[in-house]
Amino acid sequence: MTNGSDATDNPTVAYAAAPGITSEIGWVIRHSIPRSSGTEYEREFLLRKAAAFDRMALAEAARCAPQAAAPTIESAVEAARQLMDHDVAHCGLSLRGAEIATADDCRAYVRREYHAWNRTQPL
Repeated sequence: MTNGSDATDNPTVAYAAAPGITSEIGWVIRHSIPRSSGTEYEREFLLRKAAAFDRMALAEAARCAPQAAAPTIESAVEAARQLMDHDVAHCGLSLRGAEIATADDCRAYVRREYHAWNRTQPL
């Protein structure tokens, strides 16, 4: 991955202006069957899904033993990788060095991208 870490890697910063997790999960469920097509729509779905999964994994890791939180964390990483695969194919993301990218790197990518996307959304 070519992006270095920055303040938006921090979940508190990345999700500061995000809607409530229940609202976001509802959005993901409602949009899991595409009503429209196109790269922009698909990316928004993958981004919001990855961010919702990341937020659930953060909450689970904060209140559960590591082995209990592991499946939720794995789901968050998989959702992050789906977003990254989409961005490689459609948005010009370069995964130079991907072989050394960690699960945390993938989730940090979601946080940076969500923060940037959320800043462009109307209030």
